[in-house]
Parts: sequence; C-alpha cells; structure tokens
Amino acid sequence: MTEKRAALLDLIAEPDSAFDRPAASLVELQVAAANELFQERRTQIPLLEKRASEAGIDELSSLEQLVPLLFSHTAYKSYPQSFVDRGRWDKMLQWLSTLSTSDLTNVDVTGVTNVDEWLERLWDAGHAVIATSGTSGKCSFLTHTMGDRERKTRHFNTSGWPFTKADGDHVYFWLGPSSGRTSAVEAFLAHAENWGRPGEIYALSDEPMLISEISEAAAFRTRMANGTATPDEIAQMESRGAERTKCVQEDLAKFTEKIVQYRDQPIVVNGLWGQHMMILERAHELGIRDGDFHPDTVIGTGGGVKGVALPPDYKEQVARFWGDVVRLASYGMTELAQPLPRCNGGRYHVAPGLVVLPLDEGGERLLGPSDAVDGLVDARFGFLDLAIEGRWGGIITGDKVTVDYSDSCPCGRAGITILDNITRFAQTGQNDHIGCAGTIDAYIRGAVGA
Repeated sequence: MTEKRAALLDLIAEPDSAFDRPAASLVELQVAAANELFQERRTQIPLLEKRASEAGIDELSSLEQLVPLLFSHTAYKSYPQSFVDRGRWDKMLQWLSTLSTSDLTNVDVTGVTNVDEWLERLWDAGHAVIATSGTSGKCSFLTHTMGDRERKTRHFNTSGWPFTKADGDHVYFWLGPSSGRTSAVEAFLAHAENWGRPGEIYALSDEPMLISEISEAAAFRTRMANGTATPDEIAQMESRGAERTKCVQEDLAKFTEKIVQYRDQPIVVNGLWGQHMMILERAHELGIRDGDFHPDTVIGTGGGVKGVALPPDYKEQVARFWGDVVRLASYGMTELAQPLPRCNGGRYHVAPGLVVLPLDEGGERLLGPSDAVDGLVDARFGFLDLAIEGRWGGIITGDKVTVDYSDSCPCGRAGITILDNITRFAQTGQNDHIGCAGTIDAYIRGAVGA
C-alpha cells in the first residue's frame, strides 16, 4: 500500500471528520494517490496500460485524466458465455487474469464441473473472487485480495454513521444464506464482524448461495421476457419456484420466532422489504406489538419488492413495527469497497479514499461544478476506489446519480454528496451505452482468443 493511498484510507478511522471535509481540501492528495496507484497497476494490468497509451497518459496530474482510464462495469462480465457453457474453466482463468493484478492461470481447475466449483478453486488458491447476482443471466466476477476484504470490512464499519457505531455486541440476524461467493454474502460477513456478538450471529439458511442457480434463474427470466421459453420449461420453473417460496416462507416464520425472543436486547436484522413484512405479519400472529423492541435495535432494509405483493404503505408499517430504531442506509455495489453512508440530511457521503468522478451519459467527460445548476449535476456515477488491490479500482457504472458540488449538505457537513434519487441508465435487458465499453470488451476478447 503506497503512502498517500494509506493516508487517505486511514482517515475512515474517524468517520465524523472523514465525512465532513471540503472537497477541495482532498483533491491534491487524491490525485497524487491515484497517480501512485496508476503507476503500480499499469505494470500489472495490460488493459490499463493499453488505455493509458491510447490516451497518451504517463502520469496523472488531474482528475480529468482518470476518465479515459476507467473500465466499464460490463468488462467484468465480458467473458464469452461459451466458456461457461462448455466448461472451459482454464479460459475463464485466462479471461479473469486480464482484469486482475495477479496471474490466475496456474489455479488448478482439474475436474471442475460448474462455476461454483471454479470459484472455490480460486478461493482455495488465495484469490477472493466475488460474483454479482447476474440479473440478466450473466454474472460479473471481481478479484479481491484477502487484504481487500479486510479494508472493505473496516469501511463497512461506518454503516450506522452518523446515528450509531457498530459495537460488536448486537445479536445479528441475516435474512439470507450464510455462505456463497456473492456480494450479498460478503456484505453479511462484513456487517456480522462489525456488529455481531460472538456466538450469536444467525442466518436464515446455512445452504450456500450458488451462482449456477442464480444464473439459471436469471437466464430463464430473460427467455421469458423475449418469448423463447417453452411451455414445459415455464411449468417446471413455476413448480420449482412455488416449492422454494413455500420453504423460504416456512423458514422465515421459524426465524421470526427466534428474532422476537431477543426483542429485549440490542439486535440487528438485515434483509429485504418483503422479508420485513413477513416478519411483521408473523410477529403479530405471535402477539408481538409494534415497537416492542430494544431501543438500540438496528435494521437494514432494501430491495425485494419486484414481483412481491406489498401494501402501498409497507415502509410505514415496517417503521411502526420496529419502532424508533436505527436504520442502516448506504449506497454501494459489488465493485465498491467503500460504501457511502446516508446522513440525517438524507444524502450519501463520500469517504476520502473514494475518488468520485461524475461523468456525462457516455462516460467520456468529467462533469464539474461549472456543469452544475444550483450546485447539482445529474451524472453517470464513476469512481476510483483507492482501497482495491486485486484489480484496477476505476469503474464507470450504470447508475445515474445527482451530485451536489455545493460543499454543504442539509445535515451541515461539508464535502461532495449524492442525493437519494439513484436510478439506472438502462433497464434489465437493455444495452447501456458507455463509450469505452466496446473497445474494452474487444481488447479482452482478443487477449483470450475469443
């Protein structure tokens, strides 16, 4: 870890000051740290060196110079699907190596039969590769080092900021599986380490979250959408889905009984909106009143509403049920090691070690204060995460954000903030038109002979 990067990342040890710094006070150090990282990574990742050579960049002296060096988020799922379908796990290693700081091609993949076994072989070899959920049927794979995981856990420790601080003494309930090489499970492990009381960390299921099953379900949804799924496939998937839903509902009802037994103690309950509604309904059946929980209880909510029949006031019902407790809220993604916690003014704040790069829709130009109206600018979210060691941390995402350059959040703190109105530039199944995506993907395909 280079000196200037470490100096920025270590500021997170004091979140109150880390999230209250004028943006201009960080730029010089961020540029210097970004240059340190760039000089190191260009020798490790040929794709980054190629991008730099094409742009004529030998040294970074401004944030604008970072823009042509960013990778599209689609690069991390740019492997040919035939590699997975045909079990070419050696070619998948070759592909992933083009995006990683380490050569992964010597990992033993003898006898591997599916993507989950492939991931386990990588982990056994010390490469912490995390998969996204693959909502379109194709997962992204991102390499982390074990040090990356430690830094990510440290930054996740700010998840309760500015309302409370993780104390390692809450009974922790996670409404999902306890294992699996996915970003969701990684987030659970980080939160559990920060918040959970040793010996009292509970997950809804100990069955692993399998990437092969997630990909199969996502691919089927895509076939359903484009009309290529057969009636027999639809009937089989609906039957399996109904059985799985029944099992999950039964498991969650039993899990709720355990949760309410701890309601007089500080607990953390982290899951989806639909799951919180199911907990509420089962708890009411058990005679538990709204607000009958310890005041130091912490809950995490989000997602899980698509295709689920929820009442219009489901958020209000969940709030009444848990009572006056802390609600975890942050903006993040698999590619980020430094999530952005939401303050009491409803804005997301940026850690000093995360270089935020608001971009135009094509991801080709940095938008600055001169592009803002009343301090606000709508932009594609780009960033350089200085905490990442396993790969290049510069990403152009598919998220549309509103960035406030005014250096004055409604909460009274300084720094760039992001409003709580985040959407996607493209919906599932649509192409996201990022300027660099095609050239990056073409380079990677050429590098692996695809």
